[in-house]
Amino acid sequence: MADSSEPAPYAEGVRVQWDELPKRLQSTIGARLGSPVIAAVTQPGGFSPALAARVTTAAGDHAFVKAVPPDRNPDSPEIYRQEVVIAARLPASLPVPCFLWSLDDGPGGWVVLAFEDLEGRHPRHPWDAADLQTVQRAMDELAVRLTPAPVEAPAAAEHFRSWRGWEALREQPTDLDDWTATHLETLSRLEAAAPAAVVGRTLLHMDLRADNILLTVEGARFFDWPWASIGAPWVDPLLFAPSVEMQGGPAAADVFAASAAGATAPHDAVVAALASFTGMLIYLSRQPPPPGLPTLRAFQAAQAAPSLAWLKRLVS
Repeated sequence: MADSSEPAPYAEGVRVQWDELPKRLQSTIGARLGSPVIAAVTQPGGFSPALAARVTTAAGDHAFVKAVPPDRNPDSPEIYRQEVVIAARLPASLPVPCFLWSLDDGPGGWVVLAFEDLEGRHPRHPWDAADLQTVQRAMDELAVRLTPAPVEAPAAAEHFRSWRGWEALREQPTDLDDWTATHLETLSRLEAAAPAAVVGRTLLHMDLRADNILLTVEGARFFDWPWASIGAPWVDPLLFAPSVEMQGGPAAADVFAASAAGATAPHDAVVAALASFTGMLIYLSRQPPPPGLPTLRAFQAAQAAPSLAWLKRLVS
């Protein structure tokens, strides 16, 4: 396990509260749910500067509602629109919250998503062995069910092609540690190879962390799918592993190796993908915080540390 004396970072941002929604939007949401909303409990996990609340209506019905305004972060409304497309297409049999409906005011307006309200909890923080085993077993099963991808989605290669963190770091003065500075050219070559390395037929989540997972009586449930992409089945376990180590769990390499897809993943492809992911985290962690997401950069820096340590063991 990671050193428990160090605080385990948690993905938590600054949420919109229910009372901040325009009254007409509150009324519209209530109408779509069949009765006015009388209670809304904000869920803090995640970085989005949007409403994320478990709501109760006057009729006693429950739902999980997400609503993003147009003025907190310029990218968030489009991200929510991407999520609508994916959530509406995911088969109902998957271990994901049932998508109910969406509202979209159009350019310059609010985007709202409603899901079934699941009873459960996030994995313990820091991670414990039982929760991790439950989640990894569910991830293995999910990868099988999502191969071949049951819905259309962008190629995961496009995400990796866009990251290019090491290339950006080569072009500007940095205070990188000696090993990283010495290996920048190698790391740039590896990240350039990543798009081809991650090609596959599996629908990937691309953003699995404890705050995007709920443990219910029926097992793990995975939510927040705006980045869903199609690629190699070992990509999700790879991107997930450093967050586990960062949050008090086992070493990232061990977490990855314990996954079914990770255990058989091609070594060179894994190194290329990990190099790309790590470079993205390190580069972005050094940028100013995005509007409305004041805690994101610190989380990226914390996640980059185990990613880089793992990468150093793989790159000669």
